[in-house]
Amino acid sequence: MKILGISAFYHDSAAAVVENGKVLAAAQEERFTRKKHDPGFPTNAIKYCLEYSGFSIDELDAIVFYDKPLLKFERLLETYYGFAPKGIRSFITAIPVWLKEKMFLKRVIFEELKTVGDFNKKKVKLLFPEHHLSHAASAFYPSNFEESAILTLDGVGEWATASICYGKGNNIEIIKELHFPHSLGLLYSAFTYFLGFRVNSGEYKLMGLAPYGNPDSPDLEQYKKTIKEHLIDIKPDGSVWLDQQYFNYAAGLRMVKEKKWEQLFGFPKRSPEDKLEQKHCNLAMAIQQVTEEVVFLMAEEAKRLTGSENLCMAGGVALNCVANGKLLKRKTFKNVFIQPAAGDAGGALGAALAANYLYFKKERHLNGAMDQMEGSYLGPEYSYMDIEKMAKKYKAKYTRFEKFDDLADTVAKHIAEGNAIGWMQGRMEFGPRALGGRSILGDARNKEMQRKLNLKIKYRESFRPFAPSVLAEDSFEYFNLEGDSPYMLLVAPIQDSRKAKLPGNYNEMPLMDRLYINRSDIPAITHIDFSARVQSVHEETNPRYHKLIAKFKEQTGYGLVVNTSFNVRGEPIVCTPDDAYRCFMRTEMDYLVIGDYLFEKTKQPEWDNKDNWKEEFKLD
Repeated sequence: MKILGISAFYHDSAAAVVENGKVLAAAQEERFTRKKHDPGFPTNAIKYCLEYSGFSIDELDAIVFYDKPLLKFERLLETYYGFAPKGIRSFITAIPVWLKEKMFLKRVIFEELKTVGDFNKKKVKLLFPEHHLSHAASAFYPSNFEESAILTLDGVGEWATASICYGKGNNIEIIKELHFPHSLGLLYSAFTYFLGFRVNSGEYKLMGLAPYGNPDSPDLEQYKKTIKEHLIDIKPDGSVWLDQQYFNYAAGLRMVKEKKWEQLFGFPKRSPEDKLEQKHCNLAMAIQQVTEEVVFLMAEEAKRLTGSENLCMAGGVALNCVANGKLLKRKTFKNVFIQPAAGDAGGALGAALAANYLYFKKERHLNGAMDQMEGSYLGPEYSYMDIEKMAKKYKAKYTRFEKFDDLADTVAKHIAEGNAIGWMQGRMEFGPRALGGRSILGDARNKEMQRKLNLKIKYRESFRPFAPSVLAEDSFEYFNLEGDSPYMLLVAPIQDSRKAKLPGNYNEMPLMDRLYINRSDIPAITHIDFSARVQSVHEETNPRYHKLIAKFKEQTGYGLVVNTSFNVRGEPIVCTPDDAYRCFMRTEMDYLVIGDYLFEKTKQPEWDNKDNWKEEFKLD
């Protein structure tokens, strides 16, 4: 069975192709168009998937869209009717788009596919699974579990905002759903909005800000009390009820009713340019803790309903790696697998897999590997000819290494000397995390590395933390984490032996002063609460990245490096050698590695200062 999955028209459009249940290729459209969170039809991603697999459109057994647009339209109409006469402006804005595009999605898909290649329309089978079923399939089928509870959480699909399912063999049964407008994902996005970050892209900033809250502050407890008394009613099974008099997302153009929130919390909505204050951090910590409480209750309900020792997770809320790490530590489930592309991009993959197993009823075979995601390295890769073509275009100077061992040795030395390295190897990652295919690397021991990467390379808020990539076999030496975390989706505490003692007045210190207090012997990746978002690097899925970190360990005794995504603020992660070189030259990165080629910044021709990334990429 050859199946193409598509997600599009909301955010993070993507395509994926599977053959007999095996994931061959998957990519987000943003990586090709260079528009972050691109919602458009994933023409480029589809072209890549078909080129990589060698399939033509006519050879496909099915093309599968990740949700049911008519059911979503039903929800839209019922919601506007229920809230009328409120929401008329939003209704007038939304309905023409639906009538023109989304009501006639089959026609739109056929028209867009014509730009990909010729095909016989009569041969194409179009399928439309439900949104949360696509999420569930994206998590369960690539896992190595024969059976598992499945928990999906996001803003909203058609009607569902969360679901508990049970997967066994090739089947998925939906057991329980939470419906719009009551949504944990939309609640978290409302706080993202109120605290000055962009909805659907800034939620991870809110998660990163939360640890800067003062756990001893009476404000924290008051904020949590206010949230639970006025905004959300949490039921024992984890289902939630949101008081819509405080929200505006159901029928309005904004997430919240700002004056009501200002009365609740005692301060106005923060603008993106406003200085972050302790009250903002405390509120971020409060909603993070409330979110964790709901996730834990839902997981316990999933355990009660299924009796499984295994849990699979997907949906945008499953990217909350702080909650994930704490859930794992609670041992509600013995084993947890989280889809690395947990958001809507992963819906494309889930849709294709759902068709393979649920529609065509193909048998599922486990291969005994860690999972079926191939390390999530499912995007395009480039040859030495592509690299040299790029170098000629920019008259770039490079050294080509005959032996990768020698390259790894040299790059490890540069990292140890405090340099920032652009690292592009093999196939691009699928999902929001850079996992050593398209990464910027640094020395975790370096006290200045976090500041350097944030201010001189990423050009983003200084509070934003960085993640470690650690040799899988050395992970427990640094982090209190049982098992593997190959997709950077689990936050874990660093080991006590590595912690530094904090000043007695630490929690009373100003925010920026606390940021640069030394907390461990690996300060560049130690978050303010002594945690880290861990990526365990496995030789079987990324041998080159594993080799580099092993070389770094030989030289320094430390088997981990700083890893952040290869991009500047507002830009998608780089895809091509051209993207990588342009990002390298626009920033204060010291070295760039693409395949076997090493580019040193000081040896490159002068870059045109008029070529300004801030004009090209809209800041997030």
